[in-house]
Amino acid sequence: MPNHLSRERSPYLLQHAENPVDWYPWGAEAFERAHREDKPVFLSIGYSTCHWCHVMAQESFENEAVAAVLNRDFIAVKVDREERPDVDAVYMEVCTALNGSGGWPLTILMTPEQKPFFAGTYLPRESRSRQLGLLPLLRAVAEKWQHDRASLLKTGEQITALLREERAPGKAAPDEELVRLAAAQLADSYDKEYGGFGTAPKFPSPHQLLFLLRYARLSGDRAARAMAEHTLRQMYRGGIFDHIGGGFARYSTDREWLTPHFEKTLYDNALLALCYTEAWQEGRLPLHRQVAEATLDYCLRELRAESGGFYSGQDADSEGEEGKYYLFTPDELRTVLGADDGRHLAECYDITAEGNFHGKSIPNLLLNQRWNLLPEGYADLRERLRLYRAARCPLGTDRKLLTGWNGLMLLALARAAWAFEDRRYLLRARELAAFLLKEAGAAEPETLRAVCYEDGAAPLPAQLEDYAFTALGFLELYRADFDPAHIAAAIGLAKELPAHFADGSGAYYQTSDRAQALLKRPQALFDGALPSGNSAAALLFDRLFRLTGDNVWQERRSALLAFLAARAERWPAGISFGLLGLLSSVWPTRELVCVAEEVPAALRTVSGTYAPELTLLLKRPGDAALAALCPFTAGMAQRDGKPTFYLCQNGSCGLPFTADELPG
Repeated sequence: MPNHLSRERSPYLLQHAENPVDWYPWGAEAFERAHREDKPVFLSIGYSTCHWCHVMAQESFENEAVAAVLNRDFIAVKVDREERPDVDAVYMEVCTALNGSGGWPLTILMTPEQKPFFAGTYLPRESRSRQLGLLPLLRAVAEKWQHDRASLLKTGEQITALLREERAPGKAAPDEELVRLAAAQLADSYDKEYGGFGTAPKFPSPHQLLFLLRYARLSGDRAARAMAEHTLRQMYRGGIFDHIGGGFARYSTDREWLTPHFEKTLYDNALLALCYTEAWQEGRLPLHRQVAEATLDYCLRELRAESGGFYSGQDADSEGEEGKYYLFTPDELRTVLGADDGRHLAECYDITAEGNFHGKSIPNLLLNQRWNLLPEGYADLRERLRLYRAARCPLGTDRKLLTGWNGLMLLALARAAWAFEDRRYLLRARELAAFLLKEAGAAEPETLRAVCYEDGAAPLPAQLEDYAFTALGFLELYRADFDPAHIAAAIGLAKELPAHFADGSGAYYQTSDRAQALLKRPQALFDGALPSGNSAAALLFDRLFRLTGDNVWQERRSALLAFLAARAERWPAGISFGLLGLLSSVWPTRELVCVAEEVPAALRTVSGTYAPELTLLLKRPGDAALAALCPFTAGMAQRDGKPTFYLCQNGSCGLPFTADELPG
């Protein structure tokens, strides 16, 4: 019999709607019942493409014995962490504080007042070795709730007090020293052999790679650029990149990037496509463009909805087996491609009889030294193999359309459109922008929604990252087609941050002042799998100041960066995406305004160069829209009816010149 999740729209929650556990979604109904029946709350947070979430569901939440204990002694609440990142942020902070790390599924036990007294991640059904089992835990807590509740309540109060405790800021300033320290910290944790940072499990961390690429360009630090480029090459060679269908898995379980956690998420692929595009702009290495295009094309083919938006991700499991969709044997290749072609492809991509994952093989190029290019002559064979695996077994897709993640996809598509001069990406970017304006509500920023489904928007208000990522996407689209309406859309979204998210000290909460109250109003300062909303806001304010010349954006950027610098004094590498907004304060920037009816060839040439310090604007004669948004361009006009350029630096603009006078 369906539980209370059957009324929900989240694919993850609906996966649990037929569980024997009497699940509730997060909301007043669940906590009112917990109060009424005087029971503790069992909170489980996960997402639909998560392998270990599936494992715990199969072991425990589909088990009648576990369900009996949960239904008798607890009120069980399920949360999709992608749909409710605010709830996840609060209780993940608890888990990290108590255990030193976190992850999904996230398991929380708490009072009806939402005060947690236990936090963990995946738990097997029964205890094994030194790992606590879920059933023994539930029975022990139920017993304690009846006979020693005071100790649980005391723990809940202590954890809540710790959670709400204000951390004293440091004394670090947002300056060049902070930027260089961040680069040095990344160098200290850099894996010189395989690229990336730290040890297994190893995450792509594209925001750190973007920081290194832009920092290297501005500072001249060749070692920083080499770290980023080596990491991009090694990730491509490993199994974390899908060599058959394009796109990247969420992370690698090993140091070598060979064995991924097979789920794919929209945000990783959007940010990685942006990284590879930016790396191509800097060095023009064909590999970088090929991987960027393969990643974007995967998203367009597998994740794009009819509305123009993009779904949130694809599953790690197929038919109950982790990675089954992506694994091959030499016999399969020979059957699908023929003896000779199958053998050649197997040799190229390390597909062996022994296998590298549970007796089968993850295609990779780690043993193939020709890693500077995609292997030539295999495109048709890869496509045939892609079609074969699509028909061989299904791959689940989470069909939520998350506003913030779509904002990142807009950023990636728009960058590829102007960097590669590819009209196909521009058209898709415009369609995505239209989706964000109409379906997600960006046309009226105060009503922006966090989540949409194919049959409409969900009634969940947008959070900080939704506003910041979406606004950044619109600013990148302006660079692709120079339509000032995109700047206007970004400004409208950005104005919501000080109006409804400000904390009074220069930074911003994750949720608006109109959102549902939680145990704590979450505030993400450090970048994680995604850049934090505050990091994104710092970059957004920087971009708006450079485009419009409006000092209010400079003031907001400065206040936010001062706040972040003081909190990240010991680990500025943890705000690497936010530091992108600081680079323009440390190194000189320039603004180039072109006055012309259409985009002249000279402007396209300049646009194609890698120059993160350069902001480009196009002002069409007679069009007052840009001048209204960017008042410093108001008096700029054409000279002799020719496309005319104005180069501005340090708050002042030089004399106009035409294309034949364009400086280098």
